[in-house]
Amino acid sequence: MNIIFGPVYSRRFGKSLGVDLSPGKKQCNFDCLYCELDPAKTMGKQDEVLSVKEIIDAIKKGLQEHKDIDVLTITANGEPTLYPYLNELIDEINKIKGNTKTLILSNAATIDESKVQEALLKFDEVKLSLDCATQGCLKKLDRSHKGIDVENIKKGMLAFKKRYSGALVIEILIVKTLNDKPSEIEALNSYLLELQPTRVDIGTIDRPPAFDVKPVSYEELLRISHLFDSSLPVYIASRKKADISASGYSEEQILDTLRKRPLTLEDIEALFDKKSQQRFKNLLKEEKIKSVETNGVKFYKKA
Repeated sequence: MNIIFGPVYSRRFGKSLGVDLSPGKKQCNFDCLYCELDPAKTMGKQDEVLSVKEIIDAIKKGLQEHKDIDVLTITANGEPTLYPYLNELIDEINKIKGNTKTLILSNAATIDESKVQEALLKFDEVKLSLDCATQGCLKKLDRSHKGIDVENIKKGMLAFKKRYSGALVIEILIVKTLNDKPSEIEALNSYLLELQPTRVDIGTIDRPPAFDVKPVSYEELLRISHLFDSSLPVYIASRKKADISASGYSEEQILDTLRKRPLTLEDIEALFDKKSQQRFKNLLKEEKIKSVETNGVKFYKKA
């Protein structure tokens, strides 16, 4: 039973050490179609619970073995906010973490609960999933536990955002034919304009899913990103960029593209051919393009 896993290297977070609050089995209030874990019955609370001491002892050992950890990432084989002692756990982690930052990855299903909010307020960074802004989509794609309502999730996120001073990142995983429809993207866009998170990560399936569902291409992710308001800091988090062929862009086309959607250097290298990348560099020198950093990710946009 491995509570600690990794470390893994992330361009945004640096060296991350994972902490699994449910190492024995999947314990989740969602059974997402795209999940890489085997399907399992959803639950409203954990029925296999580790003690805070067990987890803290494992973290201490992990930090002793890996002294250059940048972030402790709290997750689970399922949903970490189902862990009943999360508040006490983060208090104990904060006593021993030193300069290491804390991050939690949650599906947000319990974000409307005050007890959960109290615990999440103590993390340096919170990443919440929001694949759907409509109830029908939530039930079909995320296969949520009974009683979970997307409107409560959205209200809970808004209430939490008002109280939270750290970085709030929203993650959207796009699945072909399920939440890639314009109506679903518009519902997400409308809500995110109200929420105003630190950053929005959109991605697609990149591991073998539990069910027969399909990813979308990088080109499609880029097209979908243009459906969001350009004021939202949308980051395309995809490993499938090699599928796209770089194209030639004039200076005018580069500026028009960056006006519609700020891009990262990864996006620019994937989309622009060598000559276009040189045009991009020239525009940057001429200050017709500017860079903006949002929570560790540098975006380029029209000045």
